[in-house]
Amino acid sequence: MKLLVAVSFALLSTTSYAAGDAAAGKSKSSICAACHGANGVSLIPNYPNLAGQKSAYLVAQLKAFKSGARKGASSAIMAPMAAGLSDADMANLAAYYSSLPAAK
Repeated sequence: MKLLVAVSFALLSTTSYAAGDAAAGKSKSSICAACHGANGVSLIPNYPNLAGQKSAYLVAQLKAFKSGARKGASSAIMAPMAAGLSDADMANLAAYYSSLPAAK
């Protein structure tokens, strides 16, 4: 867990962050909904909620999956998902999910 936090902060500090387009992110999010729920709130406890997360955090995690920096069980599923995402796609998805209310 400490490594994941360190990687996240390293990616945040070395990566330029551009604000995304939430509407574009919503249109791209259908593939995410299968595991993370239609509104970013997962019905499956093993999959994290994305709704209400900070944009920078979501972008950092997607970049870590794409680069292979994030390891673990979830990387087997998420690395291929993130592989086809551009930086704009990541920013847009992050803008969309961060605009949604967090799960209660």
